[in-house]
Amino acid sequence: MSLAVVYSRAQTGVEAPLVSVEVHLSNGLPSLSIVGLPEAGVKESKDRVRSALLNSQFEFPARRITINLAPADLPKEGGRFDLAIAIGILAASGQIPTAGLERYEFIGELALTGALRPVRGALPATIQSAKSARTIFVPQDNASEASLVSEAQIHGADHLLGVCAHLCGQQALPLFEPETAPAPSDNSHDLSEVRAQPLAKRALEIAAAGGHSLLMVGPPGTGKTMLASRLPGILPPMTETEALETAALQSVSDQGFKISQWRQRPFRTPHHTASGVALVGGGSHPRPGEISLANNGVMFLDELPEFDRRVLEVLREPLESGRITISRAARQAEFPSRFQLIAAMNPCPCGYLGHSNGRCHCTVEQVQRYRNRISGPLMDRIDMHIEVPSVPLTVMQEAESGSEDSRTVQQRVIKAREKQLRRTGKPNCQLDNREINKDCRLNKNDQALLERAIEQLGLSARAYHRVLKLARTIADLADQDQIQTQHVSEAIGYRRLDRRVVAQNL
Repeated sequence: MSLAVVYSRAQTGVEAPLVSVEVHLSNGLPSLSIVGLPEAGVKESKDRVRSALLNSQFEFPARRITINLAPADLPKEGGRFDLAIAIGILAASGQIPTAGLERYEFIGELALTGALRPVRGALPATIQSAKSARTIFVPQDNASEASLVSEAQIHGADHLLGVCAHLCGQQALPLFEPETAPAPSDNSHDLSEVRAQPLAKRALEIAAAGGHSLLMVGPPGTGKTMLASRLPGILPPMTETEALETAALQSVSDQGFKISQWRQRPFRTPHHTASGVALVGGGSHPRPGEISLANNGVMFLDELPEFDRRVLEVLREPLESGRITISRAARQAEFPSRFQLIAAMNPCPCGYLGHSNGRCHCTVEQVQRYRNRISGPLMDRIDMHIEVPSVPLTVMQEAESGSEDSRTVQQRVIKAREKQLRRTGKPNCQLDNREINKDCRLNKNDQALLERAIEQLGLSARAYHRVLKLARTIADLADQDQIQTQHVSEAIGYRRLDRRVVAQNL
């Protein structure tokens, strides 16, 4: 009787739980069976492993082989266990030594030739491997991605023979030396390219400083999309923790992670035909959706009323919690989704309500029906509502010089964000009620001003707290410890396009 135990990692959401690959060789008719809740891709491993071993000039044992992937109640999918299964068979049959295998973990898919192919989710597996103080073997194509975990010990291999030679002490695989991670590239979209629109630029700066959500309403061609695309360029640089979390989500997604994306704020722009599953994630094997792929970055929803109303409603919970839980009958996966929502819409179906050329002929009922496509609860969760009006050509030409670039604005944003992190350890958009009561206190006059505005605008208690957080951010940008009257007044002004008030004024 021969037994070998090899360690690997499964993939559950963005987590990488440990899997013990137990290989047992016993007497009996030659066979190979895999137990431990394997799915079709894992069951097919036995054919890939057999061919890979034979083509690598190893002996495939003519015995009864039982492979157990423990824990048995954890679903296993894909070809990520191929390398661990092959190493387990070789160790159990005495072709490579078993001593020291407990210090390693193995992930990788095997080609029939024995070559190693990359797998999804190498980065989360490496993060967990480093926490367990084990060295991990990964395919060479995954090594650059895995090396982003600074404390990890990584061996990159391109063939099964290289891994076996290392374990036998014949030819050691060097620890992978990561290339210098590319610095975040300068954003090619600069804020100085947006002509005029001072109110929108100011709102964008406030949104970047506090992580606030923003809705822009205006006719076609006024620069709403241009403004949204400039937001990542004025956000603070990503911390290593944020960068690893974002990279891990991209690693487990179908699109994969590219090293060139390291430390770059995501900017996702789903089309208005996207389904609810596409936005929040899902599938029989849960995958992250757009809101998770935009984690620590920006999600821009253009033509907001054109999205299906039921699709937009799924955004309400993650906008509050910053996480999304996808539940299925057999499994549950949780993904972080701390994204910054930027949305744009036209003021009416034709897009030209209030335009100076008077070309809009939409009726009050048509405008109301158009705006009712967005529910009140969702609008209530968007911190800032601003108008982006059309700009005459002469004004645009006059504004061509003297406009601030993204780097200048970003420095103010960084300074304000640092002030927030020193105070509470989080951006203002994430403050809870206790922190709001402590850090967003107003004097009596300002409190009375805010209460009158809330009553006149008909805003909810949630909107009241969001106005306070917005005022706190405006004060931080002004480098003020106490919220002043002008800060409260400006914050209230960003709720003036509330859908109920606009509907009453039509």
